[in-house]
Amino acid sequence: MNALVVDDSRAMRMILSRELAALGFEVTQAASGTEALKLLEPPLSCPNLVLVDWNMPGITGLEFVQAVRTKPEALSTALLMVTTETGMGQMVRAMEAGANEYLMKPFTREMIADKLRIIGLLE
Repeated sequence: MNALVVDDSRAMRMILSRELAALGFEVTQAASGTEALKLLEPPLSCPNLVLVDWNMPGITGLEFVQAVRTKPEALSTALLMVTTETGMGQMVRAMEAGANEYLMKPFTREMIADKLRIIGLLE
């Protein structure tokens, strides 16, 4: 399984990548929504999972999720919003935009694994 981590924070990309690798994923990173969208363009194959931060300059995580959900080749890609946004309204907006799950920072490896089990990427 492969995953893409999208976050403008290098430290957060490294943390998420390490946690996903420990769960068996091959991980690619992108520092922005724009960079991540380029990584999803054909002929490149879409990852099984994208973890995306909400608050990024340029394209926000919410805008990224909306853009990905317009791509037929990415419809089966699981999208997990990872954010400090803790309001219920923000969670609802992310899910309505097409995110499969929502993970609030700070998190643990077990919390990530639980979300991946919910969306069917871990047993």
